Amino acid sequence: MPVLSVLMVALLAAGWVLAGHLVDGAPPLLVAAGRTAASFVVITVIALLYPRSRPQVRAATARVGGVLLLAFLGFFAYYSGTLLGTGVIGASRVGLIVSLLPCITFVIGIVAFREPSTRRKVLGTVLAVLAACGYALADAPAGDGAGSGTGGGVLVGGGLLALGGTFTYAVYGYVYRRRMADLTPVAALPAITGAGTVMLGLTVVLFVPLGGVSAADWGGIAALGAVLTAPVFLISHELILRKGPLFTSAIALAVPFLVRLGEWALGREPAPGPLVLLMLLLCAGGVWLTIGGARPAPRAEEATTAEEPTAATAAEAATASAAATDDDTHPAPGTNTRLPQGPEAGLPQGPEAHTRQGPS
Repeated sequence: MPVLSVLMVALLAAGWVLAGHLVDGAPPLLVAAGRTAASFVVITVIALLYPRSRPQVRAATARVGGVLLLAFLGFFAYYSGTLLGTGVIGASRVGLIVSLLPCITFVIGIVAFREPSTRRKVLGTVLAVLAACGYALADAPAGDGAGSGTGGGVLVGGGLLALGGTFTYAVYGYVYRRRMADLTPVAALPAITGAGTVMLGLTVVLFVPLGGVSAADWGGIAALGAVLTAPVFLISHELILRKGPLFTSAIALAVPFLVRLGEWALGREPAPGPLVLLMLLLCAGGVWLTIGGARPAPRAEEATTAEEPTAATAAEAATASAAATDDDTHPAPGTNTRLPQGPEAGLPQGPEAHTRQGPS
């Protein structure tokens, strides 16, 4: 498990650094379309290698409306917004904005889906947003994809693009949970990524000139999708199934730090100062407050009692179940329904888990 966690964080950070480099020489929409297409090919091949997943792949493909909506929210809008923003304000700032995904999901859940809120989560959301704004201001003199002379208006515009893309990905998590919860991610993702590839590809063909793209950029885009983006999808889903969405979102908080340090190591950004590091830490702390403490761990004696019910408890449960059979509007106490986990690291999987770090 630690190996998977470290690998996912490393792949996410490397993906953002590479994307920031690619959008300097290639149109951001082309990078978005290319990485989506490459990840679609890899995930589809993996799904087809397992015969048991093929019926679910066909079932996902048949859900045309859900597939198109998810492709628009999670790939077309998300990648367009974040990569266009990367071309304006740089990968490190966009990475920090995307790390606000749990907080944005929390707000959407309260407003649109009547999710419960706590004082801790509200405080965490406010802290994370203020710290992200402080980071953008403190790091303004640094190089940012468009040059160190980027003005305030351009900085705000790039931030809004990234924030809009992150917002659509937060909505994507709720829609995925409702439309694809009965399918495994490996079975559902080929149809969704395929539709996203078509949407982004048509946009590129109609509006993006391709004459100045070098062979090295084409190779980098293919590597970004096949080597970095596709594995992140698969690893993050495995972590969600094994450890839960809160754990997956928590480890992804390390990504903005690694992206900033990676850009410094490559000479794209100056060394981060103390104020920049403080803002990063405050933002991570705010997101942690938002996603942490959703459900206390069961005590050992409670777990033992649940595993070894007494005869009286069993009899009471049987009586309640029989009563519930006659009146299905009142389910037996202790019964619940678990939904499969959502599509990616950091996506909202239930009321207690308000998170992705978006796919990279």
